[in-house]
Amino acid sequence: MKRFHIVFITCVCMLCAGPALAADTIKLGVAGAHSGDLASYGLPTLNAAKLVVGDMNAKGGVLGRKVEILAEDDVCKPEVAANVGSKLVSEKATVVLGHICSGATKAALSTYNEARLVTMSPSATNVDLTKSGEYPNFFRTISPDDAQALLEVNYALNTLKVKKVAVIHDKGDYGKGLAEFARDFLEKRGIKPVLFEGITPGAVDYSAIVQKIKFSGADAVIYGGYHPEAAKIVMGMRKKKMKTLFISDDGVKDDTFIKVAGKYAEGVYATGPIDTSKSPMAVAAIEQHKKAYGAEPGAFYLNAYAAAICLLQGIEKAGSTDYAAVSKALRTNWFDTPLGKISFDERGDAKGIGFAMYRVKNGKYVEVGK
Repeated sequence: MKRFHIVFITCVCMLCAGPALAADTIKLGVAGAHSGDLASYGLPTLNAAKLVVGDMNAKGGVLGRKVEILAEDDVCKPEVAANVGSKLVSEKATVVLGHICSGATKAALSTYNEARLVTMSPSATNVDLTKSGEYPNFFRTISPDDAQALLEVNYALNTLKVKKVAVIHDKGDYGKGLAEFARDFLEKRGIKPVLFEGITPGAVDYSAIVQKIKFSGADAVIYGGYHPEAAKIVMGMRKKKMKTLFISDDGVKDDTFIKVAGKYAEGVYATGPIDTSKSPMAVAAIEQHKKAYGAEPGAFYLNAYAAAICLLQGIEKAGSTDYAAVSKALRTNWFDTPLGKISFDERGDAKGIGFAMYRVKNGKYVEVGK
């Protein structure tokens, strides 16, 4: 009888402990566009997270605990992202990798900040996300928009020797912010844009803005926004036989833009993270993706891979999941990543990375300057 009691009590204890042990994981929230027009930006991040987590779990996890992914799709829309933020907080996420688009990131950041959740984006470049000081919980593995806007302006004026520039944008946090920096940098060089105007994302046709660009006499267009609208504008320009140069950002430096714009993509310029794909760690990460998913990884994959490493190793180096400890670890340590060795400054911006200029040649983006 006593033995039965012992066995019974032991079984009860194991049953009670089971859920507790299962819940004792490091929860990595992964938020971004996992469907819709901008999924080509978000899915590479989710894939990167899965691969990094798989490697770490195979080695015993983080702080002796397995890492679990909480994947949430925000479709790169701020109103959806706000709900995603609340859901990840309610699901007790330990840290968050995301979001992808600047507007979506901004919509969720206050929720994460209130919950004291370290959040790291591989692609949200809006300057105010770090410069304003409003989100001390935010980090990113990509340089901010003022850096790529300056590169765009310098390349247009110094290398392409353009004289008249039209600046257009999609009215979003990302696109408009970048365009405003480009306009300001142009004016500091004594050049007033011949056109500065926003478009409505998702429109079927952009013939009106194409006509305005044509009548402005611009030698080049600097566009702040994403690839769906950029493809339509470029196609409209080329079909009208316009030779106006088109210069854009990392929201357009994506193979999906080339697939949609087809032959009209040739010659388009776009800024993007400096190519580190030939480094041993990047080569290994890219091959890992090809083996797991049977395809090239896509936009921001290496930035996301780096972010996943930094977040999880940051917890390991902190020896805790405590917000203050992890934040300090990210700012006081250097991490080996596919982007190189990086750390983070007081604002949360990554140290050791930057942008390059690319041009579409023979259906592929090729680096042409820095």
